[in-house]
Amino acid sequence: MNHILKYFPDKIEKKIAEEILDKLDTLEEIRIRAQRPIILKFNDCEKIIKYTVTTDEILSCLQMICENSIYTYQNQISEGFITIKGGHRVGITGSCVIEQGKVININYIYSLNFRIARQVVGCSNKLLKHIVNLEDNSISNTLLIAPPGAGKTTILRDLIRQISSGIKEMKFKAINVGVVDERGEISALYKGIPQNDMGVKTDVIENVHKSIGIRMLIRSMAPKVIVADEIGNKDDIEAIHYAVCSGCKGIFTAHGGSIEDVLLNPVLKNLLNMHVFEKLIFLDMNQKGNIREIYEINKKNMTYEKVGDK
Repeated sequence: MNHILKYFPDKIEKKIAEEILDKLDTLEEIRIRAQRPIILKFNDCEKIIKYTVTTDEILSCLQMICENSIYTYQNQISEGFITIKGGHRVGITGSCVIEQGKVININYIYSLNFRIARQVVGCSNKLLKHIVNLEDNSISNTLLIAPPGAGKTTILRDLIRQISSGIKEMKFKAINVGVVDERGEISALYKGIPQNDMGVKTDVIENVHKSIGIRMLIRSMAPKVIVADEIGNKDDIEAIHYAVCSGCKGIFTAHGGSIEDVLLNPVLKNLLNMHVFEKLIFLDMNQKGNIREIYEINKKNMTYEKVGDK
């Protein structure tokens, strides 16, 4: 946790350290807002620290996150967040600068939200029987769906580890996995080395758009499985379709709370209409690692049907 606290000015660092000393394993978010108190979110409660954060402290914190070169991180800032070492995501809000209909920067930063990433070994165990195909030692094309904060990335990371290393209990042999880690949250690469356990047969490409990274991996690394987090634009559709047509299987994640949410998203609806995914797995927002409901493709009439066994 010390590597996260170092991004805060001294007074804020001290205040936070005092409150999390005996709760390190349950801390999920550190949120600071200008002229507002510090809020810590744990997995079972929130803690408000009575300390008024100043605008200067917000800017100082951002400078440390950007290693005193905010310009270098402008592309990430314009996306609304920065990924720091360890795969932790720092959300950013403020006054957006728009050019030709796109956000090119965020000025007058108002708040920063540190979302703590951690590896939870075994958290994907309940999903394995629905994703792994033992007959041909492969996996089903799968879309994991849940609202933000439900643990999609954590579960995805553990799925990669298990599929890439093999699952002795299921007699599943390790297979090559290609991961497009666009924002560095899955593998947490540092100088080319994943800081998280990604398994023995995983190749990671980072800091590249999913649509480009998927093609690069397929052409150069011969993956059996392609993995990417938070799909959602037109380019993603074309790249995923290309991967499936190239003989790769895929595991992807997307935001949503129900099948209705998915169908309201034109990008995801298009993918469903193309019958790319064999399974849609909705994760439980309240109990991380649990499945709320599953839809499988009916190959006779090519529709998605809810199945009961979770």
